[in-house]
Amino acid sequence: MSDMRQLLKLLGELDDQLVSCMRCGMCQAVCPIYGQTGREADVARGKIALLEGLAHELIKNPQGVQDKLTRCLLCGSCAANCPSGVKALDIFLKARTILTGYMGLPPIKKFIFRGLLTKPGLFNNLLGIASKFQGLFTSPANDVIGSSCSKILEPILGERHLMLLAKTSLHKDIPSLDTPAGKSGLKVAFFPGCLVDKIFPRVGHAVLKVLDHHGVGVFMPEGQACCGIPALSSGDRESYEKLVRANLAVFAGGKFDALVTPCATCTSTMKKIWPAMAGGMSASEQAAIRELSAKIMDVNAFVVDKLGLTPPAPAADAVSVTVHDPCHLKKSLGVAAQPRTVLSMNPHYKITEMPAADACCGCGGSFTLTHASISAKIGQQKRDNIKKSGAQVVAMGCPACMLQISDMLSRNGDSISVKHPMEIYADSL
Repeated sequence: MSDMRQLLKLLGELDDQLVSCMRCGMCQAVCPIYGQTGREADVARGKIALLEGLAHELIKNPQGVQDKLTRCLLCGSCAANCPSGVKALDIFLKARTILTGYMGLPPIKKFIFRGLLTKPGLFNNLLGIASKFQGLFTSPANDVIGSSCSKILEPILGERHLMLLAKTSLHKDIPSLDTPAGKSGLKVAFFPGCLVDKIFPRVGHAVLKVLDHHGVGVFMPEGQACCGIPALSSGDRESYEKLVRANLAVFAGGKFDALVTPCATCTSTMKKIWPAMAGGMSASEQAAIRELSAKIMDVNAFVVDKLGLTPPAPAADAVSVTVHDPCHLKKSLGVAAQPRTVLSMNPHYKITEMPAADACCGCGGSFTLTHASISAKIGQQKRDNIKKSGAQVVAMGCPACMLQISDMLSRNGDSISVKHPMEIYADSL
């Protein structure tokens, strides 16, 4: 009965938000999926039209509703371009939650989210074991990028080039940190996120090196969990709220001026989505979310806005680096200039802008698996723009984008390195 009441409450919230859409079609011009399919149902306006009769559609054709709702990257391009301020991401996430509450969670997702993701210790241990045996099922694909491919996993993952699990995760290398503020007078909490922890620990080490260089204290507690966006994107509010609570608990004991993350998706989720989707949580939890989300910053924005950086002139033999603007960084958080300033701190690199730097790369989390063909077409456009820049390196502040772009560059046989801006800055220290 409580589940049904929650479902009805969400339907009411959804109805209140839908009325602000004017059907102007401005979302159509920027939707990366519509750009590939030309289908009205794939654009935000079409999905909102569907959702206006959601209760009826759920009874009539729940699978059809699900198919339409999941054909979305959750990139936020529509919301960023909406003159009416329609919060499309909030609407679509709530709709997916309603749909999953009505239809139930598929067994495989229930196992992944409730059996593994919400149990950080078990999740970490299993991936630690997997990292030791992954070489048996994969072979190197591109030495410059560091990607691999796997014929065995092709039926599940498709013909993609993978970035493998790191031999040693960040949390294994550095289980926890609690260092005092140095010359900066500032102390931050550090949330690496799953992909940095398990696939790109080099990014986490780079962040810690930069923070140490500037005399910033770091609080990095043990037991950090996923930010929750994979579960919420699949409509699993139960797992999502459990992950939020786990993270609130581990950071509750620390005193810090800001919480920084090197992952655009984690930053956007914790700063924007946590408060927006806190309606089902207790008053004390909602207050804790508001307090924490107010302190959350992208790590590039933190070092530029809070520490003040003065880039040197690039060297005569500087390597050309182009910049991809992750959707969740630029469109959701308005962070675009700061990663470029961070890159400019290394005089051995010079920035060469690519066409459409803020165009979506096509990842969208699980979208790249469930809609592999569309994802690859969008990703190919991003690869082509990177290639047009003539750069030897492409940098971005999102490890999910790093996975997608590494895959696309590797599949095309390109010798272009993929890095996080913090890595490039740390290399100069």
